[in-house]
Amino acid sequence: MNSIEFPLLDRTTQNSVISTTLNDLSNWSRLSSLWPLLYGTSCCFIEFASLIGSRFDFDRYGLVPRSSPRQADLILTAGTVTMKMAPSLVRLYEQMPEPKYVIAMGACTITGGMFSTDSYSTVRGVDKLIPVDVYLPGCPPKPEAIIDAITKLRKKISREIDEDHIRSQQENRSPGGLLASVYHLTRIESGIDQPEEVCIKVYVPRKNPRIPSIFWVWKSADFQERESYDMLGISYENHPRLKRILMHENWIGWPLRKDYIAPNFYEIQDAY
Repeated sequence: MNSIEFPLLDRTTQNSVISTTLNDLSNWSRLSSLWPLLYGTSCCFIEFASLIGSRFDFDRYGLVPRSSPRQADLILTAGTVTMKMAPSLVRLYEQMPEPKYVIAMGACTITGGMFSTDSYSTVRGVDKLIPVDVYLPGCPPKPEAIIDAITKLRKKISREIDEDHIRSQQENRSPGGLLASVYHLTRIESGIDQPEEVCIKVYVPRKNPRIPSIFWVWKSADFQERESYDMLGISYENHPRLKRILMHENWIGWPLRKDYIAPNFYEIQDAY
């Protein structure tokens, strides 16, 4: 597992000084410390759980299972993904910090498997919900196959350029970065098994965030735009009644921002 080559890491002098680039050093450290999320969607998770035991002992590869998505950078979608589970899966993925990776584990995860023909509640492929880095077929895949998939993921990480990930973290994840308004558009037709879906993300600066309202195109966006204004402070231009919908009109600040500081008791009383 540790034999992945980094050409620039091989340039040493007689005093054992390593000459390399920051990207290669960052990728080399990350590929040896992947922390998977302790999460399973169905029966394939039993195979993943067996890796934790002494027989396979995947801790020796730097894999430390975490119960919080805030501390994980790898998620194995182990088993069938249902329509009911899909929103929770996407939410966990969105809560994971960048850079993050996904291994689709098992036939049911990749295509729907045996449930793909006559099941009304099964997602036909987890890549319709979140991006996938490595596909691992099988029903179920053996623990040895999971280790092989992790090896392939490590090789992929070793070739990555980390500049885009660092820029994404600085601009979109940290307090003081960008805010985003996300639109999910769905087209449903009779006779078509899966609806067509498009996700649009609009990023705005944290200072005076303003986005043109889509109320006049889709009036059903009224509540969502008002809620986004109430919780995040994003102003939607030309919205007919843009005002707070969950909090009191005189509430101080935007509660869902990461840099939000809750008012003290007396300020809350004054707001009411």
